Amino acid sequence: VRGPLHGIPVLLKDNIATADRMSTSAGSLALDGVRAVKDAHIVTLLRNAGAVIIGKTNLSEWANMRSTHSTSGWSGRGGQTKNPYALDRNTSGSSSGSGAAAAASLATLTVGTETDGSIVSPSSSCGIVGFKPTLGLLSRSGIIPIAHSQDTAGPMTRSVADAALMLAAMAGPDADDKASADSKDHLADYAAALRLDGLRGKRIGVARNFFGSNDAVDAIIEKELALLKAQGAILVDVKVPNVDKYNDSELQVLLYEFAPGLEAYLKNYAPHAPVKNMQDVIAFNEKNAAREMPYFKQEHLVAAAAKPGLDAREYREALANDLRYARDEGIDQVMKEHKLDALVAPTGGPAWLTDYINGDHYGGSFSTPAAVAGYPHITVPAGFTRGLPVGISFVGGAWSEAALIGMAYAYEQASKRRRAPVYPATINPKL
Repeated sequence: VRGPLHGIPVLLKDNIATADRMSTSAGSLALDGVRAVKDAHIVTLLRNAGAVIIGKTNLSEWANMRSTHSTSGWSGRGGQTKNPYALDRNTSGSSSGSGAAAAASLATLTVGTETDGSIVSPSSSCGIVGFKPTLGLLSRSGIIPIAHSQDTAGPMTRSVADAALMLAAMAGPDADDKASADSKDHLADYAAALRLDGLRGKRIGVARNFFGSNDAVDAIIEKELALLKAQGAILVDVKVPNVDKYNDSELQVLLYEFAPGLEAYLKNYAPHAPVKNMQDVIAFNEKNAAREMPYFKQEHLVAAAAKPGLDAREYREALANDLRYARDEGIDQVMKEHKLDALVAPTGGPAWLTDYINGDHYGGSFSTPAAVAGYPHITVPAGFTRGLPVGISFVGGAWSEAALIGMAYAYEQASKRRRAPVYPATINPKL
């Protein structure tokens, strides 16, 4: 027996490097067939734990950081990922294939990555558990990046228990990712956190300013709040402050960090790739527009390539703004003021019709505060509207993974809202 995941089949999002016969492409034809020269750090840990990497999953190309008008789940290399709960509906993204594959039981475990929403949103849309950990709990080495200030990998599974076991296998420091250095002081026994009484006595803030985007979703979550109380939680209505003060600065940070991060990845993990930097990718897409840009363009790639270096004042001010309002005067402030163990809200709206003309149609999202702060966020299936799954989110402060696992597990075991998909061509309100 090699480890706790011995013989367990795992699928990886196709932006996670593997030094085997599989390519690592971020969904781009520019990297089609390009094999990494070494495993990503989390892949090494998964292999050491005994996991069997059986394939890569499709994603929103470049982790949904290519266009201002993109359609989630589509990539030039992989085409369109479909939602198992209604095949004409979107999976959300950018970990689209990981979400669909977990929902469809194509593997026991899948891995996604998130910059903002890319784990929790497709998990909610596909009726599974998604866990975005604290920034630095998992190494990002060998993952095609968007932004080192927000990027992380995380489990996407059909149960909280599976997510906990997978998180334990992937967590820990890596000399090649300085953000992971602090993780060694915060590792926990995540399996031991799987307690049926994990909600008892917990003070949970209901983030009311993240309700109101969808009446049906709100009604589902209100019922689940009653279940949280029945399991011993103490609920407090709160407002997460200053959420409107970092929308613009978040995008600026992502644009500034994208190009240098991509160039470093290509140099260290794919030095033989035909593209060496963002400008090369842009030129490839223009040359191969019929295959790469049939539905949407590459505005974000162009904007990222035009940014100056990370010593630019605009970048430093944007990053400081993010951390001030998402952390210090955001999640930290509301949790301290109300003595909270976690925040809870709808993860987002139900899956929308895949639409190549108008792009994505998000129905609200609770992903951004935790994403910008770098704090943990777990979503658990909460119910269905017209046959489409929706999730409930638990968000905590830095390094609170074990506590969140306890709360999420207690809720999951009391609710048991997940049910397997049956792959209808379109929505069926009777399901």
